[in-house]
Amino acid sequence: MPSFVGSIDQGTTSSRFLIFDEHGGLITSHQLEFDQHYPQPGWIEQDPKDILQSVTTCIQECTKKFEAKGFSVKDVKAIGITNQRETTLVWDKVTGKPLYNAIVWADTRTHNLVHRLINNSEGGIDALKKICGLPLTTYFSAVKLIWMLENVPAVKEAHENGTALFGTVDTWLIWNLTGGLDGGLHITDVTNASRTMFMDIHKLEWSDESLEFFGVKSSILPRIVSSAEVYGTVKISSPLQGIPVAGILGDQQAALVGQKCFNRGDAKNTYGTGCFMLFNTGSDVVISKSGLLTTVGYKFGKQATVYALEGSIAVAGSAVKWVRDNLGIINDTPEINVLASNVEDTGGVYFVTAFSGLFAPYWRDDARGCIVGITQYTNKNHIARATLEAACFQTRAILDAMNKDSGHPIASLKVDGGLSNSDICMQIQADVLGIEVDRPAMRETTALGAAIAAGHAVGIWKSLSELDSVNAENRTVFSPKFDKEQRETKYKEWEKAVEKSLNWV
Repeated sequence: MPSFVGSIDQGTTSSRFLIFDEHGGLITSHQLEFDQHYPQPGWIEQDPKDILQSVTTCIQECTKKFEAKGFSVKDVKAIGITNQRETTLVWDKVTGKPLYNAIVWADTRTHNLVHRLINNSEGGIDALKKICGLPLTTYFSAVKLIWMLENVPAVKEAHENGTALFGTVDTWLIWNLTGGLDGGLHITDVTNASRTMFMDIHKLEWSDESLEFFGVKSSILPRIVSSAEVYGTVKISSPLQGIPVAGILGDQQAALVGQKCFNRGDAKNTYGTGCFMLFNTGSDVVISKSGLLTTVGYKFGKQATVYALEGSIAVAGSAVKWVRDNLGIINDTPEINVLASNVEDTGGVYFVTAFSGLFAPYWRDDARGCIVGITQYTNKNHIARATLEAACFQTRAILDAMNKDSGHPIASLKVDGGLSNSDICMQIQADVLGIEVDRPAMRETTALGAAIAAGHAVGIWKSLSELDSVNAENRTVFSPKFDKEQRETKYKEWEKAVEKSLNWV
């Protein structure tokens, strides 16, 4: 009988459950959006119960579709989980109830807290960088937890009396799926742990120095595990009951695995709500001098840990959503490609999409979005094209930083995620970078990465070389059409636009 692997893909705005076959082919899936909450400017929250409910509903509906195709859920040998990463949750281990809404990765309420920490520490923004590979910014989980401890009495009380459980979204899902109050596992994998600022990236253990810096008790933290091993089984009432949970990867690391970036020097860029480029640095922990993040790429069981450099862009696909919902110049997301293709260029317009500040390599939380270069000639087509260009220019800034840090210029970039479906956007990306942009036929690489981790853990794929043929056919390669002068002129104008976005807060 054929073997299948399930994949929970819990993203920023929606949850999905997908089932892949032993060749990496997508059999079926189900997706469900859930509510985002914006209590104040810069604040983004989600109800943990909504996250969990959306996942369990997707599992139910996807397995129905799977069985309707004539397959049996009994042949699903394992499930993997991939998740929005730095989003932070705290719940009570006695009641099982969340003590506050999840604070989403792009939330900037911790701006003042972060600057207080920077000003009070000897190392400033890089106070913990040698330990965790990360700068002190609003992005990471630690500062979101500190905000809760300082501002949510229920969280503070539970932390003090030892009943609080902290986790990123993977931890919350696994705790519930594996039993919750009835023996649920409180774990996280090395990729998600590497985004908290609490983990020593060299030892793959919680750092006493980091915990002391933030004033957090170790008892609140989950146990750190590898990205691919059998952790336990699904125990809640579900079509997947009894099936092993065997893979966990933060979403961007899952895409790195799904794109099969297994060799040092391989790089991928995922265009989702935000935009995230990862560069495989092998077994070397490369501490960036150019504004990038050092992160765990993946660790399969007892195999050697693979590290990566990462550049994160806060706003990519969400800028298209903003153009749709807030400006109303398009009715649905794909329409932006039609408008953008109506003009050959932006007419000198640049859109710096710094809705949540600027992430790598700038790290400026005082930046805010701006559209510059507007004249009477400007129309909605130019703004649409400038929206697509924004993600491409920010990717160029990250690529330059990666080339500088690694000393090995990237020759080709593998791409996936929602915006990568846009041919015009990917052609702009190739033009801006001056290298080939390589897009797979099946773009569900994040979910595939989690499935690969779980499948590897249960022996469906015994070695990475067995994955060579997975998702390899019918790739589309976009080659640059700009000459060097065109490319550099436009990029210098983009950098001028970035300068205009700074110092607003």
